[in-house]
Amino acid sequence: MKNEEILKITISGREFSISCPEPEREEIILAAELLENKIQEIRKEGKIIDSERIVIAAALGIAHELLVLRQSGSFDIEDIKRRIASIRKKINDVLVRK
Repeated sequence: MKNEEILKITISGREFSISCPEPEREEIILAAELLENKIQEIRKEGKIIDSERIVIAAALGIAHELLVLRQSGSFDIEDIKRRIASIRKKINDVLVRK
């Protein structure tokens, strides 16, 4: 497919190479950041120890949020922007500490 690129993302300490259309690059990066943030949130809670189960719990949590938004029939774009900004800040804070 034209304009496809290989994007390298890191989730839960593992690097993945993903083929994606160039126009979707930023959204894929944001999705990976959202998933990583959710993984870290669950890991901090300490209720689940197994890494695979943490990733599954994070993915299910995000899927649940999406279903709730779809069922409500509306998206609050400003809320979504605030969430993205919050996630970016948390990620930057973590990266600065390293």
